[in-house]
Amino acid sequence: MPPRSLGIASFLVIFVLSGFMNALQARANGELTTHLGNGVQAALFSFGSGLVLLTLALLAWPSMRAGVRRIGPALRERRLAWWALPTGLLGGVFIACQSYSVALVGVALFSVGMVAGQTVNSLIVDRVGLSPIGRTPVTVRRLVAAATALIAVLVSVSGRLGDTDLSVAALVAAFAGGCIVAVQQALNGRVNTATLQPISTTWVNFVFGTTILLLMVLVGAWFFGAEVGAPSSGPWWMWMGGIFGMTFIGTAAWAVPRFGVLVFALVTIAGQLTAALLLDLAMPVGSNTVQWTVAAGAALTLGAVGLVAVRR
Repeated sequence: MPPRSLGIASFLVIFVLSGFMNALQARANGELTTHLGNGVQAALFSFGSGLVLLTLALLAWPSMRAGVRRIGPALRERRLAWWALPTGLLGGVFIACQSYSVALVGVALFSVGMVAGQTVNSLIVDRVGLSPIGRTPVTVRRLVAAATALIAVLVSVSGRLGDTDLSVAALVAAFAGGCIVAVQQALNGRVNTATLQPISTTWVNFVFGTTILLLMVLVGAWFFGAEVGAPSSGPWWMWMGGIFGMTFIGTAAWAVPRFGVLVFALVTIAGQLTAALLLDLAMPVGSNTVQWTVAAGAALTLGAVGLVAVRR
């Protein structure tokens, strides 16, 4: 099934509901991590709250339950590969990377680091045909877009390379998170072709994501002595990560089967970096402030989006 041409309406849907929600989720989870002192626990709160809301929706929404029931026949008839179903495990690991990284370097720098991993791996994911649209050839325009995104990362971090407080581990976590989310989006697209209902796909994603994060928290508490608790203070919106994540994953489940992973990723990145810059300007995390190099990197990434995502 060839990918569809991306229209203005679809562009705006992905730009806002995926890009902006991704940045808001990162900001909320980063704030929660700051107050908890543990990125994995913050990710568990985010996924767990989303799972509770989605389960309530599942109980009240017959079409959502019908979507979940379609998974069994799809697995038996091999229309859905079994290894695509637990994609939420990747989502849980991504949120843990996100919560850890944002608390150290801020939303904008995390977003730019994530861009590198997501863009490069989206090329690979589309090429091997992991998404439901099948294999997409690596064209010169796609390669230039990916290279531009990588250059954007180098430009963004160049202003802080001499800073002693720049966490290389946080940037590596951001890059790894981007690689993970590209695969997650492709597999979510496969699951959605079976459920035919993006909100049902989102519920499945949150079930597996919450499970892996709960196991990670238990292992940390049991073997490494990590304390488990809830913060006693903090802004109310730091608990909203689950809601933002639900919107992001649901949009991905709808868009990837139509446009492919790379196009979806780049349009999402455009919205994410736009929102991330605004968030770090309005509500910086700790001492992380927006430098002109980060803004320049965001502008370069928006140019990469224009190369592959928008057609005349």
